[in-house]
Amino acid sequence: MHEYSIVQSLLDSCEEHAKQNESSKVTKVIVKIGVLSGVEPDLLQTAFDTFKEKTVCDNAQFIINHQKVVIHCLSCDEESVLEKNEFLCPKCKSNQVKVIDGEDMFLMSLEME
Repeated sequence: MHEYSIVQSLLDSCEEHAKQNESSKVTKVIVKIGVLSGVEPDLLQTAFDTFKEKTVCDNAQFIINHQKVVIHCLSCDEESVLEKNEFLCPKCKSNQVKVIDGEDMFLMSLEME
């Protein structure tokens, strides 16, 4: 389960940001997870809840924002959000598309005290 190593990295990053901002406590962690990232949100939540103890995130709220796939069509030059993992432009039906969002996981923001 690679979610455990992702959470460990995330907690390390939170510790570093808290230290840089002279904070002793993180109250909220917001991440964005793309549907194509390979990260399982429920497992990530469980891993965060398991490993946050005795860190600056001990009582932090963990919010996961799900990012759908966003494509750019190379044929008609339109950007679209895909509702299904069907990699065709919804406007012109071309398969000449480039994924521009929805493949990654990002730490979007932290709230600290």
